[in-house]
Amino acid sequence: MFSRNPAARSVMTASFVVGQATLWCWLAASAAAQGPTPEQMRELASIQLPDDPAAVLAVVGKSPILAGEVLPKVDAKIREVTAKTGQTIPEPQLKIARVNLVRGELARAIQFKMMRESFVLDQVGTEAADKREEAQQRLAAKARQYFFEEQLPKLKEQFGTEDMAELEAKLGEQGSSLKAQRREFIDQMLGQLYVSSKLDRDPNVPIADIVRFYNQHRDEYERSAQARWEQLTVRFDRFDNRDAALEAIRAMGTEAYYGGSMQAVAREKSQEPFAADGGVHDWTPQGSLRSSVLDKQIFSLPLNKMSPIIEDDEGLHIVRVLERRDAGVTPLADVQDDIKKKLQNKIVAEKQDQLIKELSQRVPVWSIFPKDTPGALPLPGTTGMLR
Repeated sequence: MFSRNPAARSVMTASFVVGQATLWCWLAASAAAQGPTPEQMRELASIQLPDDPAAVLAVVGKSPILAGEVLPKVDAKIREVTAKTGQTIPEPQLKIARVNLVRGELARAIQFKMMRESFVLDQVGTEAADKREEAQQRLAAKARQYFFEEQLPKLKEQFGTEDMAELEAKLGEQGSSLKAQRREFIDQMLGQLYVSSKLDRDPNVPIADIVRFYNQHRDEYERSAQARWEQLTVRFDRFDNRDAALEAIRAMGTEAYYGGSMQAVAREKSQEPFAADGGVHDWTPQGSLRSSVLDKQIFSLPLNKMSPIIEDDEGLHIVRVLERRDAGVTPLADVQDDIKKKLQNKIVAEKQDQLIKELSQRVPVWSIFPKDTPGALPLPGTTGMLR
């Protein structure tokens, strides 16, 4: 019934960690009035989120989601991001951002609880309510065991402490707690087990579909001529005059020729950005170099031979072209695996979307933001905070 599913073990406890850049983009957009429309801004600004941690924000099946599970994490993230950016956002815009972040967190929490409920339903089928409760407790107990065995050590490592009181305090600074982490882990683990049981993560993709995709996106696989080369460079701005620069590049070329290693000389003496890598320039499209002189030479010189000294506006160079590819279309064989992966990801995403839609028909949901969850109804006593 319950196994150590690798996908489930890999689930992170933080179901809603808003990236700092994402949050700041939202705050900045709101402040600049470039995000929602004025009407939407007014509607969002009118929403009053509950202050009571015990207030119910949603009910999934028989499981409530409380304000105390959502609001502290959102507020902690806002404090963290605004402190790091040093920017002051007007209170009305902060309020709007907070509402939207709560909506995102609540929608994710609802989704995981829907998947958890469906997993339990799959396990118990049509058994009586007491049997269902017994099975749910048994599954939750196993998930708690995994939390303490696998997730708790990761949290200790993440926060750099073995002291449970200190860990609890550090989690509190982020609007969380060990209890909340454990609850989220269980929801996510059981939810992931449900998804894993319903979705094939490695679906079959017929070769005909791969060929069709390749032909339909053929322009994406067109490539210009490309080359790989080694380079020695002296810059005019590093010498008193051209003669001194010329003497230096000649000495470097002689050392590389008789020593047999341009890369060794480049690392020690070359004066261009790739010197630390031995002067090796990986595959580079024709026409992309700032120096048109070098670009022309690299795509016309014989392969695997040191060039004469090449002069452009910035300095003097010696190159050895290692490989060249002609312009053309990348063969299907070279991109077949990438195309297959793209098509597999698309299939999985479509099936996952369908799975979420089916969940709404299987598990009843009531929410203060019913429009954010397909099939959800307004939480009793409310009409839904967004019209």
